Amino acid sequence: MPLLFGGDYNPEQWPPDVWAQDVRLMREAGVNLVTVGVFSWAALEPEPGRYDFGWLDTVLDLLHDNGIGVALSTPTASPPPWLGHRHPDTLPQGPDGIRRHYGSRNQYCPSSPVFRAAALAIAGALAARYAHHPALRLWHIGNEYGPSCHCGQCAERFRGWLKERYGDLDSLNAAWGTAVWSQRYSAWAEVLPPLRVPYVVNPLQDLDYQRFGSDILLECYTAERDAVRGHNPAVPVTTNFMDFYRHTDGWAWAVETDVVSLDTYPDPNDPGAGMRGAMSKDIMRSLGGGRPWLLMEQSPGAASWRPVATPKRPGLNRLWSLQAVARGADGVLHFQWRASRQGAERAHGAMVPHAGPDSRVFREICSLGAELARLSEVDGLLGERVPADVAIVLDWDAWRAAELPHQPHDGFRYVDRLTEYYEPLWRANITCDFARAGGRFRDYRLVLVPNLYQVTPAAAANLAAYVEVGGTVVLGPFSGVADPDERIFTGGWPGPWQDVFGVRVEEHWPLPEGVVLDVDSAELGDFTASTWAEWAQARGADVVAQVRGGPLDGRPVVLRNRYGAGTAWYIATLPAAEALARLLARVCADTGVEPVVPGLPPGVEAVRRGDWVFLLDHNDDTAEIRHAVPD
Repeated sequence: MPLLFGGDYNPEQWPPDVWAQDVRLMREAGVNLVTVGVFSWAALEPEPGRYDFGWLDTVLDLLHDNGIGVALSTPTASPPPWLGHRHPDTLPQGPDGIRRHYGSRNQYCPSSPVFRAAALAIAGALAARYAHHPALRLWHIGNEYGPSCHCGQCAERFRGWLKERYGDLDSLNAAWGTAVWSQRYSAWAEVLPPLRVPYVVNPLQDLDYQRFGSDILLECYTAERDAVRGHNPAVPVTTNFMDFYRHTDGWAWAVETDVVSLDTYPDPNDPGAGMRGAMSKDIMRSLGGGRPWLLMEQSPGAASWRPVATPKRPGLNRLWSLQAVARGADGVLHFQWRASRQGAERAHGAMVPHAGPDSRVFREICSLGAELARLSEVDGLLGERVPADVAIVLDWDAWRAAELPHQPHDGFRYVDRLTEYYEPLWRANITCDFARAGGRFRDYRLVLVPNLYQVTPAAAANLAAYVEVGGTVVLGPFSGVADPDERIFTGGWPGPWQDVFGVRVEEHWPLPEGVVLDVDSAELGDFTASTWAEWAQARGADVVAQVRGGPLDGRPVVLRNRYGAGTAWYIATLPAAEALARLLARVCADTGVEPVVPGLPPGVEAVRRGDWVFLLDHNDDTAEIRHAVPD
């Protein structure tokens, strides 16, 4: 199968005479897959139970006759107005108690039995009609799952979820720490979602509702997935993930898909967009266990929802598309095929922009399609894996918990911590995977844990065992603080890892904006740090760097400890970027982690996939490279 190439196609927005033009232009551009039906529920079911599939029959037949495959979507991300009008209880309610109305998209309560019944009905009707259509290549379930609701139906489902998790009210009260602020529950009916309250909501109530929110949406997805799969199990099923999205646990969702799919919209005005794009693509590859994944959505031009919707400069869509292929994608799709003349996304970029095919964007799309077709013919690329010697721990629970209200620093952001560790390795052309805290580390020379605020016993034992048998770990600050019930570890931090890292933290010491620590280090060179520090003391570890001056004078902030046959580094602050880069370069050298291609000019990215090495220039000027690529 060739590299997939295409985008979202919304023929219901256009008269039939445009459809013939579309398929002609698709063939000209080399398109071989389009996603159809994402927002077409009202067109497919204009009234409850009355289906109109005639137009979709024509579209799918037309696409098939022209050699274009279809990713057919269940249209349940955007219910039709008739559903909300007739059944207001299908509409979502915010934590403020206010119900959101129809007239946009994502206007559904995931707990509503009426919504679920309607969603399964349309999904089943589509599958019954098209599961064996020759154009069908892939099922696309819903779209960008993420809506939350705090209504009475969700409260009832939440109580059921809590009963399954904790068993009884006594266990719930113990886990939630309801002795604080007289919050003890005496009946299940008293337990609510975290609604708007006079002050601060119970933190584990908040965290559990985030967990529940991911699980209840996953129920919606799997129900529709099973409904379509039952008609033809041979057709693979996916849904589109969003990069750096906290509310749906990617690890839990990925195992329920046949292929992981990504929607990503880096900002062309962001000088770090290339790095952030690489990071999101590495996450998707990792969620799928290293298997090939699909770039489901990116804009060929502007993303209309940005405050400043600058289009991609010439060549940038090609660069970021090839970056996806280099990092494991077997397909490159876009949102959308033809620019919408009306509606909320009328200013959004498209493969065929408002200017039509006689345009820079469409010419670039045609060029990209031809290039991907050529890449499809080379050996040792499609279906191949991307090797990595470094794993970065990514944990959704730790992410959510670290950002709960009333933490020591409300500006401490989990993804920022991941980015700080990922970026210097990306710049050094060292490829990283992402891994679960309890995942398999033995295949990696180095494991980075920028932050793991919450730690399970299994994750604690897993990391300790990896170090003990010879692995190297770098652990960032504000880690090992609490268990999954948001119960703080007593006796010092990083909780269960004090012996592994040879350090005991007595106090977290967040720093106000503008306060900079001076840090002395003979090994790494002196540097500065900001935002976060800790009152720590070495308990067997070597002190590599310590604070100079101020109330933390002499406190260690970089420590290295031998534990068993391995090495554990603890970083108790947020070093300046160049200092962290030096530290990670040192650790990589010590562990034998090498760049894909060393000595490249800044801004030139190197990635190996299968038998091929991709060199991607993120600079505006030309880079000349003279280098023998290793076998």
